[in-house]
Amino acid sequence: MKDLTKGKEGVQILNFAVPMLIGNVFQQLYNVVDSIVVGKYIGSVALAAVGASFPILFTMSAMIGGVTIGGSVLVSQYFGAKENQKVKITSDTLQIFLLVSSVILSLLFFAISRPLFVLLGIPPEVLPDAVRYFDVIILTTTVPTFAVFGMAAILRGVGNSKTPVYFVVLSLVLNMALDIIFVLVFGWGILGVAWATAIATVVSWVALWYHLNSKEDAIIRFNLNYKKWQFNWENFRISLKIGLPSGIQQTLVGLGSLALLSIVSPFGVAVLAAYTAAGRVDMFVSMPAMNLAAALSSFVGQNLGAGRLDRVKQGLRSTLLYSTAICLTLTLVVVFFGGEIMRLFTDLNSEHHADIVRIGKEYLVIVTSFYIVFSTMFVINGVTRGAGATFVPMLITTLSLWIIRVPLAWLLSRYMGPSGIWWSIPIGWSAGLIGAYLYYRSGKWLKHRVKT
Repeated sequence: MKDLTKGKEGVQILNFAVPMLIGNVFQQLYNVVDSIVVGKYIGSVALAAVGASFPILFTMSAMIGGVTIGGSVLVSQYFGAKENQKVKITSDTLQIFLLVSSVILSLLFFAISRPLFVLLGIPPEVLPDAVRYFDVIILTTTVPTFAVFGMAAILRGVGNSKTPVYFVVLSLVLNMALDIIFVLVFGWGILGVAWATAIATVVSWVALWYHLNSKEDAIIRFNLNYKKWQFNWENFRISLKIGLPSGIQQTLVGLGSLALLSIVSPFGVAVLAAYTAAGRVDMFVSMPAMNLAAALSSFVGQNLGAGRLDRVKQGLRSTLLYSTAICLTLTLVVVFFGGEIMRLFTDLNSEHHADIVRIGKEYLVIVTSFYIVFSTMFVINGVTRGAGATFVPMLITTLSLWIIRVPLAWLLSRYMGPSGIWWSIPIGWSAGLIGAYLYYRSGKWLKHRVKT
Protein backbone atom coordinates (compact mmCIF):
# COMPACT_ATOMS: atom_id res chain seq x y z
CA MET A 1 0.00 0.00 0.00
CA LYS A 2 1.19 3.52 -0.77
CA ASP A 3 0.24 6.95 0.55
CA LEU A 4 -0.08 9.31 -2.44
CA THR A 5 -0.75 12.40 -0.31
CA LYS A 6 2.96 13.04 0.27
CA GLY A 7 5.96 13.57 -1.99
CA LYS A 8 6.45 15.25 -5.37
CA GLU A 9 3.23 14.98 -7.35
CA GLY A 10 4.63 14.18 -10.79
CA VAL A 11 7.05 11.57 -9.47
CA GLN A 12 4.29 9.95 -7.39
CA ILE A 13 1.96 9.67 -10.37
CA LEU A 14 4.66 8.40 -12.71
CA ASN A 15 5.88 5.81 -10.21
CA PHE A 16 2.31 4.68 -9.69
CA ALA A 17 1.50 4.58 -13.40
CA VAL A 18 4.60 2.75 -14.63
CA PRO A 19 3.77 -0.65 -13.09
CA MET A 20 0.22 -0.46 -14.49
CA LEU A 21 1.65 0.58 -17.84
CA ILE A 22 4.07 -2.32 -17.89
CA GLY A 23 1.24 -4.72 -17.13
CA ASN A 24 -0.98 -3.27 -19.83
CA VAL A 25 1.86 -3.12 -22.34
CA PHE A 26 2.27 -6.85 -21.77
CA GLN A 27 -1.50 -7.23 -22.15
CA GLN A 28 -1.53 -5.41 -25.44
CA LEU A 29 1.70 -7.10 -26.51
CA TYR A 30 -0.10 -10.38 -26.00
CA ASN A 31 -3.02 -9.15 -28.09
CA VAL A 32 -0.58 -8.15 -30.83
CA VAL A 33 1.31 -11.46 -30.72
CA ASP A 34 -1.98 -13.36 -30.56
CA SER A 35 -3.23 -11.56 -33.67
CA ILE A 36 0.08 -12.15 -35.45
CA VAL A 37 -0.13 -15.90 -34.73
CA VAL A 38 -3.76 -16.00 -35.86
CA GLY A 39 -3.22 -13.89 -38.99
CA LYS A 40 -0.03 -15.58 -40.17
CA TYR A 41 -0.63 -19.20 -39.21
CA ILE A 42 -4.42 -19.64 -39.25
CA GLY A 43 -5.51 -17.00 -41.76
CA SER A 44 -7.29 -13.71 -42.33
CA VAL A 45 -10.71 -15.27 -41.73
CA ALA A 46 -9.64 -16.36 -38.23
CA LEU A 47 -8.12 -12.93 -37.58
CA ALA A 48 -11.44 -11.34 -38.51
CA ALA A 49 -13.27 -13.81 -36.21
CA VAL A 50 -11.14 -12.88 -33.20
CA GLY A 51 -11.65 -9.19 -33.98
CA ALA A 52 -15.42 -9.66 -34.19
CA SER A 53 -15.46 -11.04 -30.63
CA PHE A 54 -13.58 -8.18 -28.99
CA PRO A 55 -16.31 -5.47 -29.01
CA ILE A 56 -18.81 -7.93 -27.52
CA LEU A 57 -16.42 -8.96 -24.74
CA PHE A 58 -15.64 -5.30 -24.04
CA THR A 59 -19.32 -4.40 -23.85
CA MET A 60 -20.03 -7.25 -21.46
CA SER A 61 -17.22 -6.16 -19.13
CA ALA A 62 -18.34 -2.55 -19.33
CA MET A 63 -21.78 -3.42 -18.02
CA ILE A 64 -20.37 -4.01 -14.55
CA GLY A 65 -17.23 -1.90 -14.89
CA GLY A 66 -18.85 1.12 -13.29
CA VAL A 67 -19.14 -0.52 -9.90
CA THR A 68 -15.47 -1.50 -10.13
CA ILE A 69 -14.57 2.13 -10.80
CA GLY A 70 -16.80 3.31 -7.98
CA GLY A 71 -15.31 0.77 -5.59
CA SER A 72 -11.77 1.83 -6.48
CA VAL A 73 -12.62 5.51 -5.92
CA LEU A 74 -14.16 4.69 -2.52
CA VAL A 75 -11.15 2.58 -1.49
CA SER A 76 -8.72 5.36 -2.43
CA GLN A 77 -10.68 8.06 -0.59
CA TYR A 78 -11.30 5.94 2.51
CA PHE A 79 -7.67 4.87 2.53
CA GLY A 80 -6.52 8.49 2.19
CA ALA A 81 -8.76 9.37 5.16
CA LYS A 82 -7.40 6.38 7.20
CA GLU A 83 -10.87 4.72 7.40
CA ASN A 84 -9.60 1.11 7.28
CA GLN A 85 -12.88 -0.58 8.22
CA LYS A 86 -14.63 1.15 5.33
CA VAL A 87 -11.82 0.01 3.03
CA LYS A 88 -12.47 -3.60 4.09
CA ILE A 89 -16.23 -3.36 3.58
CA THR A 90 -15.76 -1.75 0.15
CA SER A 91 -13.33 -4.48 -0.89
CA ASP A 92 -15.67 -7.32 0.10
CA THR A 93 -18.74 -5.68 -1.41
CA LEU A 94 -17.00 -5.15 -4.75
CA GLN A 95 -15.71 -8.71 -5.00
CA ILE A 96 -19.06 -10.29 -4.13
CA PHE A 97 -20.80 -8.20 -6.77
CA LEU A 98 -18.23 -9.14 -9.42
CA LEU A 99 -18.56 -12.85 -8.65
CA VAL A 100 -22.34 -12.90 -9.01
CA SER A 101 -22.52 -10.61 -12.05
CA SER A 102 -19.78 -12.47 -13.96
CA VAL A 103 -21.64 -15.78 -13.68
CA ILE A 104 -24.90 -14.24 -14.89
CA LEU A 105 -23.33 -12.38 -17.82
CA SER A 106 -21.24 -15.33 -19.03
CA LEU A 107 -24.32 -17.57 -19.28
CA LEU A 108 -26.40 -14.85 -20.93
CA PHE A 109 -23.89 -14.00 -23.65
CA PHE A 110 -23.16 -17.69 -24.33
CA ALA A 111 -26.86 -18.22 -24.98
CA ILE A 112 -27.10 -15.41 -27.54
CA SER A 113 -23.66 -15.58 -29.20
CA ARG A 114 -24.65 -16.82 -32.67
CA PRO A 115 -27.73 -14.59 -33.08
CA LEU A 116 -25.65 -11.63 -31.93
CA PHE A 117 -22.93 -12.21 -34.54
CA VAL A 118 -25.60 -12.61 -37.21
CA LEU A 119 -27.22 -9.36 -36.10
CA LEU A 120 -23.85 -7.57 -36.44
CA GLY A 121 -23.56 -8.67 -40.05
CA ILE A 122 -20.41 -10.75 -39.62
CA PRO A 123 -19.45 -12.23 -43.05
CA PRO A 124 -20.72 -15.82 -43.45
CA GLU A 125 -17.21 -17.22 -43.90
CA VAL A 126 -16.17 -15.66 -40.58
CA LEU A 127 -19.25 -16.62 -38.52
CA PRO A 128 -18.38 -20.26 -37.56
CA ASP A 129 -14.91 -19.36 -36.25
CA ALA A 130 -16.25 -16.30 -34.45
CA VAL A 131 -18.87 -18.35 -32.57
CA ARG A 132 -16.43 -21.15 -31.67
CA TYR A 133 -13.83 -18.73 -30.33
CA PHE A 134 -16.34 -16.59 -28.45
CA ASP A 135 -18.13 -19.49 -26.75
CA VAL A 136 -14.93 -20.87 -25.22
CA ILE A 137 -13.77 -17.44 -24.06
CA ILE A 138 -17.09 -16.40 -22.55
CA LEU A 139 -17.57 -19.59 -20.52
CA THR A 140 -14.02 -19.98 -19.22
CA THR A 141 -12.62 -16.48 -18.68
CA THR A 142 -15.47 -14.23 -17.53
CA VAL A 143 -15.43 -15.12 -13.82
CA PRO A 144 -11.62 -15.06 -13.42
CA THR A 145 -11.26 -11.91 -15.51
CA PHE A 146 -13.81 -9.98 -13.45
CA ALA A 147 -12.21 -11.21 -10.23
CA VAL A 148 -8.76 -10.05 -11.36
CA PHE A 149 -10.19 -6.65 -12.37
CA GLY A 150 -11.70 -6.29 -8.90
CA MET A 151 -8.55 -7.26 -7.04
CA ALA A 152 -6.44 -4.95 -9.20
CA ALA A 153 -8.85 -2.03 -8.62
CA ILE A 154 -8.72 -2.54 -4.86
CA LEU A 155 -4.93 -2.73 -4.82
CA ARG A 156 -4.69 0.46 -6.88
CA GLY A 157 -7.05 2.17 -4.46
CA VAL A 158 -4.61 1.53 -1.59
CA GLY A 159 -1.64 2.69 -3.63
CA ASN A 160 -0.35 -0.70 -4.85
CA SER A 161 -0.11 -0.72 -8.61
CA LYS A 162 2.83 -3.14 -8.84
CA THR A 163 1.41 -6.40 -7.55
CA PRO A 164 -1.28 -6.89 -10.25
CA VAL A 165 1.42 -6.42 -12.91
CA TYR A 166 3.32 -9.51 -11.82
CA PHE A 167 0.29 -11.70 -12.33
CA VAL A 168 -0.65 -10.04 -15.62
CA VAL A 169 2.85 -10.80 -16.91
CA LEU A 170 2.52 -14.39 -15.67
CA SER A 171 -0.75 -14.77 -17.55
CA LEU A 172 0.52 -13.23 -20.76
CA VAL A 173 3.78 -15.18 -20.94
CA LEU A 174 1.84 -18.40 -20.34
CA ASN A 175 -0.77 -17.34 -22.89
CA MET A 176 1.78 -16.65 -25.62
CA ALA A 177 3.58 -19.94 -24.93
CA LEU A 178 0.31 -21.89 -25.11
CA ASP A 179 -0.67 -20.03 -28.29
CA ILE A 180 2.46 -21.28 -29.99
CA ILE A 181 2.06 -24.84 -28.67
CA PHE A 182 -1.66 -25.20 -29.41
CA VAL A 183 -1.56 -23.52 -32.84
CA LEU A 184 1.85 -24.32 -34.31
CA VAL A 185 2.53 -27.68 -32.65
CA PHE A 186 -0.92 -29.21 -32.11
CA GLY A 187 -2.62 -27.45 -35.02
CA TRP A 188 -5.80 -26.68 -33.09
CA GLY A 189 -6.52 -23.50 -35.04
CA ILE A 190 -8.72 -20.83 -33.52
CA LEU A 191 -9.84 -23.14 -30.69
CA GLY A 192 -6.19 -23.43 -29.67
CA VAL A 193 -6.03 -19.66 -29.31
CA ALA A 194 -9.20 -19.64 -27.22
CA TRP A 195 -8.04 -22.42 -24.86
CA ALA A 196 -4.62 -20.79 -24.44
CA THR A 197 -6.36 -17.64 -23.21
CA ALA A 198 -8.67 -19.63 -20.94
CA ILE A 199 -5.91 -21.58 -19.19
CA ALA A 200 -3.66 -18.54 -18.73
CA THR A 201 -6.52 -16.44 -17.31
CA VAL A 202 -7.50 -19.05 -14.74
CA VAL A 203 -3.88 -19.55 -13.62
CA SER A 204 -3.42 -15.79 -13.16
CA TRP A 205 -6.67 -15.52 -11.18
CA VAL A 206 -5.75 -18.33 -8.76
CA ALA A 207 -2.24 -16.97 -8.25
CA LEU A 208 -3.39 -13.40 -7.57
CA TRP A 209 -6.14 -14.57 -5.21
CA TYR A 210 -3.60 -16.62 -3.24
CA HIS A 211 -1.24 -13.65 -3.00
CA LEU A 212 -3.98 -11.25 -1.92
CA ASN A 213 -5.08 -13.53 0.91
CA SER A 214 -1.64 -14.51 2.16
CA LYS A 215 0.60 -11.49 1.58
CA GLU A 216 -1.51 -8.32 1.57
CA ASP A 217 -2.98 -6.39 4.50
CA ALA A 218 -6.09 -7.90 6.11
CA ILE A 219 -8.23 -4.87 5.19
CA ILE A 220 -8.37 -5.96 1.53
CA ARG A 221 -8.32 -9.76 1.81
CA PHE A 222 -11.15 -11.86 0.35
CA ASN A 223 -11.08 -15.58 1.16
CA LEU A 224 -13.23 -18.54 0.17
CA ASN A 225 -15.10 -18.73 3.46
CA TYR A 226 -18.36 -17.07 2.46
CA LYS A 227 -19.36 -16.69 6.14
CA LYS A 228 -16.70 -13.98 6.46
CA TRP A 229 -17.91 -12.01 3.44
CA GLN A 230 -19.28 -8.53 4.19
CA PHE A 231 -21.70 -7.22 1.60
CA ASN A 232 -22.90 -3.77 2.58
CA TRP A 233 -25.85 -2.39 0.63
CA GLU A 234 -25.15 1.22 1.58
CA ASN A 235 -21.54 0.88 0.43
CA PHE A 236 -22.75 -0.74 -2.78
CA ARG A 237 -25.20 2.12 -3.31
CA ILE A 238 -22.42 4.70 -2.97
CA SER A 239 -20.14 2.71 -5.28
CA LEU A 240 -22.99 2.46 -7.77
CA LYS A 241 -23.72 6.18 -7.49
CA ILE A 242 -20.08 7.00 -8.23
CA GLY A 243 -19.43 4.28 -10.76
CA LEU A 244 -22.73 3.80 -12.60
CA PRO A 245 -22.21 6.78 -14.91
CA SER A 246 -18.78 5.42 -15.88
CA GLY A 247 -20.29 1.96 -16.28
CA ILE A 248 -23.02 3.33 -18.53
CA GLN A 249 -20.39 5.30 -20.41
CA GLN A 250 -18.22 2.23 -20.98
CA THR A 251 -21.25 0.17 -21.96
CA LEU A 252 -22.25 2.80 -24.49
CA VAL A 253 -18.67 2.86 -25.75
CA GLY A 254 -18.87 -0.89 -26.13
CA LEU A 255 -22.19 -0.64 -27.93
CA GLY A 256 -20.60 2.04 -30.09
CA SER A 257 -17.84 -0.42 -30.95
CA LEU A 258 -20.51 -2.94 -31.92
CA ALA A 259 -22.19 -0.32 -34.08
CA LEU A 260 -18.87 0.44 -35.77
CA LEU A 261 -18.29 -3.29 -36.24
CA SER A 262 -21.64 -3.55 -38.00
CA ILE A 263 -20.55 -0.69 -40.29
CA VAL A 264 -17.14 -2.29 -40.97
CA SER A 265 -18.33 -5.88 -41.51
CA PRO A 266 -20.17 -5.36 -44.83
CA PHE A 267 -16.89 -4.23 -46.43
CA GLY A 268 -15.64 -7.84 -46.26
CA VAL A 269 -12.94 -10.03 -44.73
CA ALA A 270 -9.94 -7.86 -45.71
CA VAL A 271 -11.36 -4.70 -44.12
CA LEU A 272 -12.50 -6.55 -41.00
CA ALA A 273 -9.10 -8.25 -40.61
CA ALA A 274 -7.28 -4.93 -41.15
CA TYR A 275 -9.58 -3.25 -38.63
CA THR A 276 -8.77 -6.00 -36.12
CA ALA A 277 -4.99 -5.81 -36.60
CA ALA A 278 -4.82 -2.01 -36.64
CA GLY A 279 -7.06 -1.92 -33.58
CA ARG A 280 -4.50 -4.03 -31.70
CA VAL A 281 -1.81 -1.49 -32.49
CA ASP A 282 -4.23 1.33 -31.70
CA MET A 283 -4.82 -0.04 -28.20
CA PHE A 284 -1.10 -0.56 -27.66
CA VAL A 285 -0.31 3.07 -28.44
CA SER A 286 -3.17 4.42 -26.33
CA MET A 287 -2.09 2.52 -23.20
CA PRO A 288 0.24 5.20 -21.73
CA ALA A 289 -2.49 7.85 -21.66
CA MET A 290 -5.05 5.45 -20.20
CA ASN A 291 -2.73 4.27 -17.44
CA LEU A 292 -1.56 7.76 -16.56
CA ALA A 293 -5.23 8.75 -16.27
CA ALA A 294 -5.94 5.74 -14.01
CA ALA A 295 -2.95 6.63 -11.81
CA LEU A 296 -4.11 10.23 -11.67
CA SER A 297 -7.59 9.11 -10.54
CA SER A 298 -6.14 7.21 -7.57
CA PHE A 299 -3.85 10.16 -6.81
CA VAL A 300 -6.78 12.58 -6.92
CA GLY A 301 -8.95 10.31 -4.76
CA GLN A 302 -6.39 10.06 -1.98
CA ASN A 303 -5.48 13.76 -2.06
CA LEU A 304 -9.08 14.94 -2.04
CA GLY A 305 -9.69 12.57 0.86
CA ALA A 306 -6.82 14.34 2.63
CA GLY A 307 -8.04 17.82 1.58
CA ARG A 308 -5.06 18.57 -0.71
CA LEU A 309 -6.56 20.30 -3.76
CA ASP A 310 -3.22 22.00 -4.50
CA ARG A 311 -1.64 18.61 -5.15
CA VAL A 312 -4.53 17.63 -7.45
CA LYS A 313 -3.90 20.61 -9.76
CA GLN A 314 -0.16 20.05 -9.87
CA GLY A 315 -0.75 16.34 -10.52
CA LEU A 316 -2.88 17.19 -13.54
CA ARG A 317 -0.21 19.47 -15.00
CA SER A 318 2.50 16.84 -14.58
CA THR A 319 0.36 14.08 -16.05
CA LEU A 320 -0.52 16.15 -19.13
CA LEU A 321 3.17 16.78 -19.72
CA TYR A 322 4.03 13.09 -19.50
CA SER A 323 1.15 11.91 -21.68
CA THR A 324 1.84 14.48 -24.37
CA ALA A 325 5.51 13.56 -24.68
CA ILE A 326 4.79 9.82 -24.81
CA CYS A 327 1.91 10.10 -27.29
CA LEU A 328 3.85 12.30 -29.71
CA THR A 329 6.74 9.82 -29.72
CA LEU A 330 4.52 6.80 -30.33
CA THR A 331 2.53 8.64 -32.99
CA LEU A 332 5.68 9.33 -35.01
CA VAL A 333 6.70 5.67 -34.83
CA VAL A 334 3.30 4.41 -36.01
CA VAL A 335 2.91 6.99 -38.78
CA PHE A 336 6.34 6.31 -40.28
CA PHE A 337 6.32 2.52 -39.87
CA GLY A 338 2.61 1.74 -40.23
CA GLY A 339 3.05 -0.45 -43.30
CA GLU A 340 5.82 -2.52 -41.74
CA ILE A 341 3.74 -2.98 -38.60
CA MET A 342 0.71 -4.21 -40.56
CA ARG A 343 2.81 -6.75 -42.49
CA LEU A 344 3.42 -8.55 -39.20
CA PHE A 345 -0.24 -9.56 -39.05
CA THR A 346 -0.69 -11.27 -42.37
CA ASP A 347 0.82 -14.05 -44.47
CA LEU A 348 2.59 -12.74 -47.57
CA ASN A 349 0.90 -15.46 -49.63
CA SER A 350 -2.60 -14.65 -48.40
CA GLU A 351 -5.04 -13.39 -51.02
CA HIS A 352 -5.92 -10.51 -48.68
CA HIS A 353 -2.34 -9.56 -47.79
CA ALA A 354 -1.96 -6.38 -49.86
CA ASP A 355 -5.42 -5.08 -48.94
CA ILE A 356 -4.93 -5.72 -45.22
CA VAL A 357 -1.60 -3.85 -45.21
CA ARG A 358 -2.96 -0.91 -47.20
CA ILE A 359 -6.20 -0.52 -45.25
CA GLY A 360 -4.56 -1.05 -41.87
CA LYS A 361 -1.85 1.51 -42.58
CA GLU A 362 -4.46 4.06 -43.59
CA TYR A 363 -6.33 3.47 -40.31
CA LEU A 364 -3.15 3.90 -38.26
CA VAL A 365 -2.02 7.09 -39.99
CA ILE A 366 -5.42 8.75 -39.60
CA VAL A 367 -6.14 7.70 -36.02
CA THR A 368 -2.71 7.93 -34.39
CA SER A 369 -2.16 11.42 -35.78
CA PHE A 370 -4.74 12.59 -33.25
CA TYR A 371 -3.58 10.72 -30.16
CA ILE A 372 -2.64 13.97 -28.47
CA VAL A 373 -6.36 14.80 -28.46
CA PHE A 374 -7.25 11.39 -27.06
CA SER A 375 -4.61 11.49 -24.31
CA THR A 376 -5.55 14.98 -23.13
CA MET A 377 -9.23 14.02 -22.94
CA PHE A 378 -8.47 10.89 -20.93
CA VAL A 379 -6.19 12.65 -18.45
CA ILE A 380 -8.68 15.46 -17.74
CA ASN A 381 -11.43 12.88 -17.20
CA GLY A 382 -9.05 11.09 -14.82
CA VAL A 383 -9.19 14.07 -12.46
CA THR A 384 -12.98 14.34 -12.35
CA ARG A 385 -13.44 10.57 -11.93
CA GLY A 386 -10.97 10.54 -9.07
CA ALA A 387 -13.22 13.05 -7.32
CA GLY A 388 -16.24 10.79 -7.83
CA ALA A 389 -17.77 13.04 -10.52
CA THR A 390 -18.65 10.54 -13.21
CA PHE A 391 -22.04 11.54 -14.60
CA VAL A 392 -20.97 14.55 -16.72
CA PRO A 393 -17.95 12.71 -18.23
CA MET A 394 -20.36 9.89 -19.08
CA LEU A 395 -22.72 12.32 -20.76
CA ILE A 396 -19.90 13.96 -22.72
CA THR A 397 -18.51 10.64 -23.92
CA THR A 398 -21.96 9.38 -24.87
CA LEU A 399 -22.76 12.47 -26.91
CA SER A 400 -19.40 12.49 -28.68
CA LEU A 401 -19.80 8.80 -29.55
CA TRP A 402 -23.46 8.45 -30.44
CA ILE A 403 -24.24 11.95 -31.74
CA ILE A 404 -20.99 12.47 -33.64
CA ARG A 405 -18.76 9.43 -34.14
CA VAL A 406 -21.19 6.61 -35.02
CA PRO A 407 -23.44 8.70 -37.31
CA LEU A 408 -20.36 10.16 -39.02
CA ALA A 409 -18.87 6.69 -39.49
CA TRP A 410 -22.06 5.52 -41.20
CA LEU A 411 -22.39 8.68 -43.33
CA LEU A 412 -18.74 9.07 -44.34
CA SER A 413 -18.39 5.37 -45.16
CA ARG A 414 -21.08 5.83 -47.79
CA TYR A 415 -18.96 8.41 -49.62
CA MET A 416 -15.37 7.58 -48.61
CA GLY A 417 -15.51 3.84 -47.95
CA PRO A 418 -13.69 2.45 -44.89
CA SER A 419 -11.51 5.56 -44.54
CA GLY A 420 -14.64 7.51 -43.60
CA ILE A 421 -15.04 5.22 -40.58
CA TRP A 422 -11.44 5.92 -39.55
CA TRP A 423 -11.95 9.71 -39.78
CA SER A 424 -14.98 9.56 -37.49
CA ILE A 425 -12.73 8.44 -34.60
CA PRO A 426 -10.57 11.61 -34.15
CA ILE A 427 -13.59 13.83 -34.80
CA GLY A 428 -15.39 12.14 -31.91
CA TRP A 429 -12.31 12.53 -29.68
CA SER A 430 -12.14 16.25 -30.43
CA ALA A 431 -15.73 16.76 -29.33
CA GLY A 432 -15.06 14.76 -26.16
CA LEU A 433 -11.98 16.83 -25.32
CA ILE A 434 -13.88 20.11 -25.60
CA GLY A 435 -16.58 18.84 -23.25
CA ALA A 436 -14.09 17.40 -20.72
CA TYR A 437 -12.08 20.63 -20.58
CA LEU A 438 -15.14 22.83 -20.10
CA TYR A 439 -16.40 20.63 -17.26
CA TYR A 440 -13.03 20.63 -15.51
CA ARG A 441 -12.77 24.41 -15.77
CA SER A 442 -16.24 24.82 -14.26
CA GLY A 443 -15.01 23.32 -10.97
CA LYS A 444 -18.36 21.59 -10.39
CA TRP A 445 -16.68 18.20 -10.18
CA LEU A 446 -15.27 19.13 -6.75
CA LYS A 447 -18.73 18.90 -5.21
CA HIS A 448 -18.78 15.14 -5.74
CA ARG A 449 -15.99 14.25 -3.30
CA VAL A 450 -17.12 11.51 -0.95
CA LYS A 451 -17.39 12.78 2.65
CA THR A 452 -15.71 10.46 5.16
